[in-house]
Amino acid sequence: MSKVPLTKEGAEKLRQELHRLKTVDRPNVVAAIAEARAHGDLSENAEYAAARERQSFIEGRIQEVEGKLGNAQIIDPKLLDADGRCVFGATVDLEDLESGDRVTYQIVGEDEADLKSNKISISSPIARALIGKYAGDIAEVKAPGGVREYELHDVKYV
Repeated sequence: MSKVPLTKEGAEKLRQELHRLKTVDRPNVVAAIAEARAHGDLSENAEYAAARERQSFIEGRIQEVEGKLGNAQIIDPKLLDADGRCVFGATVDLEDLESGDRVTYQIVGEDEADLKSNKISISSPIARALIGKYAGDIAEVKAPGGVREYELHDVKYV
């Protein structure tokens, strides 16, 4: 499997989730299964079935997170030296040339993307249009409503 880019912060969040899954969620579901088993007949025991389903979900998520961390190429934006070029991990200040709205985004991995935190996925149309551009450049983004133009005002590595 190929390497997947992940910021240092994103990798740390995945490690914390993995730790929680293994040390809190897994023991809790094992206890719930043991308690449900104590109630008797397993064929008609809804608590047991629900606990087993939860266990299956937790084990699957543990495997998924371990796989992502194993294939991660961890990038610390603070250590980047891209000479002002927009690259993975960069934080960019943009202006929508049509509306004049200004926004700041950080380009992150797919698992880290969170629009509420102004983090956009490297595979999003806007990020793909920004990669390789410098402050002062115009990026054309093909959006569902047509082509939108954004001017890059600043590129930071924070």
